[in-house]
Amino acid sequence: MDQTKLIQLLSCVKLGQCSVEDAVSQLQYLPSEIVVDACIDHHRTIRTGMPEVIYGESKTAEQIAVIAAAILIRKTILIATRIDKGKAEQVQALVPGLQYHPKARILTGNVKDPDITACRGTVVVLCAGTSDIPVAEEARITALSLGHPVEAAYDIGVAGLHRLLDNQPLLKKASVIIVAAGMEGALPSVVGGLVSCPVIGVPTSIGYGASFGGLAALLGMLNSCAPGLAVVNIDNGFSAGCLAASINRKTE
Repeated sequence: MDQTKLIQLLSCVKLGQCSVEDAVSQLQYLPSEIVVDACIDHHRTIRTGMPEVIYGESKTAEQIAVIAAAILIRKTILIATRIDKGKAEQVQALVPGLQYHPKARILTGNVKDPDITACRGTVVVLCAGTSDIPVAEEARITALSLGHPVEAAYDIGVAGLHRLLDNQPLLKKASVIIVAAGMEGALPSVVGGLVSCPVIGVPTSIGYGASFGGLAALLGMLNSCAPGLAVVNIDNGFSAGCLAASINRKTE
């Protein structure tokens, strides 16, 4: 259950459209549940607006499947990140109905179409080079799964600045922009100088030796002269997608 459903349920009780007993039955589940090696926080969506998410890279397919099943039975959005194709196929065999996004390495379930009435606008995802696409896709699928309309433009780095300028109509329609870039990490600064909306920089580990696995891009973004630029961790497209969703979500 998320905040919207909770408000709807309590409103129905207030209006006499739902009995107290029925409401209690819908809220009877404990906020947390221990399954195998995990303690699932089922009330995270109510508190924060973000669901419990499975970080799958170091988990077995069996562990992921058990956690996923416990989340899905509550009709909650399922997002499982950092899952390779082989592991995804194993999980899908154990938990049918899950969708795998290979470029993003994400498994999803119980995902609904974006609700534009609950959003401020469109999340736009950009990346500097083709090699940055996996990180950009992790951000895109995360924001999309959280119920936000998302559009993307890839391989538009500063090495060919005309490619970015050609996408100015897309930039102007954005309410928040995610920019993934490796090497020197310059693209978020350039984008920040073109738009009035918040920009989220995602440094990637793409680059030669002096990039130090994304550290050069991270420091470049942190030292940006462009105001309104926030920066997440190296290769952390998931966190960028969550931050964009928080910014783009309408509040009462």
